[in-house]
Amino acid sequence: MTPHVFVPTHGGQLRQIAARYGVKLEELVDFSSNINPAGPPASAFAALQQALADPATLTAYPDIESAELKDVLADATNILPENIAISNGFVPLLEAALRSLKVTRCLLPVPSFSEYRRTLEDAGTMVIPYHLSQEDSFFYQPDSLVRALLEHGCDAILLANPQNPSGVICDPEQMRSLISMAAQHEITVLLDEAFMDYAPASSMTGGSLEYENLFVFRSVTKFWAIPGLRVAYTVGSAPSIQKLNRSIAPWPVTTLASLAVCAALKDDAYAEATRRENTLRRSWLLPQLARLNIATYPSSTNFLLLRFAEHLDIHLLWEKMIAEEQIVLRSCLNFEALSAGHLRIAVRSDAENERLVHALERILARMNKRQV
Repeated sequence: MTPHVFVPTHGGQLRQIAARYGVKLEELVDFSSNINPAGPPASAFAALQQALADPATLTAYPDIESAELKDVLADATNILPENIAISNGFVPLLEAALRSLKVTRCLLPVPSFSEYRRTLEDAGTMVIPYHLSQEDSFFYQPDSLVRALLEHGCDAILLANPQNPSGVICDPEQMRSLISMAAQHEITVLLDEAFMDYAPASSMTGGSLEYENLFVFRSVTKFWAIPGLRVAYTVGSAPSIQKLNRSIAPWPVTTLASLAVCAALKDDAYAEATRRENTLRRSWLLPQLARLNIATYPSSTNFLLLRFAEHLDIHLLWEKMIAEEQIVLRSCLNFEALSAGHLRIAVRSDAENERLVHALERILARMNKRQV
């Protein structure tokens, strides 16, 4: 990363950005965080309102076993409650898995989410980076990954499917091949499926019943637009999950979070509409971006990784979009091993997507004119 360059650690850091660039917070349009633009489902709001009408919701401790939430998650993923561990976000679950498994050397395909390396290193795990091919759109190649695992003596691999930041997805047969080969060498597969709700047919949650070496991490906040409630879960074999649960602090999620998530997960109409609208909006964006000579990768998610012309000052472009257009894109400077010239955008509403395209067109025209 370039020294002295301001880069938010995560997407969605609007307060910090508004203060730095002298922009009103309420005027910013956030394309940096991949939250469903539809907002939370009405069913989640109704569940929260009903719960708050009863004082016991706040005066009683949450269910320490989160039984109802696990039952709902089990129904949604076609597994059993004993195969599920719950916590207030992905990182606590990964930390618990690393502790319970005593992972010593982990292969980390990069580019990847910055929290992966940080969490691994904080757990005392040695990180072995494996550089994915940009020319192959960062797709996972099972044979190559297994060779790297064996060459470096790793006992685990941490993957994201769909991959982050590109959004590309590894099909189920390829993923099963990778998990099976890793199992033959007693290598654990830690699989982050944070955005799999956009492509549920490719999920490996059911694989936890087949593979003792597999942990699947899922988020229930991005797709249902409730990140403020902080709920995530891990799926694995019953003995592994029982061991992992001992590494998680008691009462990992609040009563309100649990009730809202239970309601949201039962809202099939919301989920179907979200997938349908996201596909249409992403399909509209692709040719618009191509018209501006912005390359993209084959994403299966609600975000797109953009690659710009090499001559552009990408950080200046990011800053100009904020200062001149009040649009926040996701800077990719802190994605390890991602080449210069990339920015990531969420897929938002039709009107917001149109605003984004017109803003990019204006900024790029001005920047290109100055370089002539």
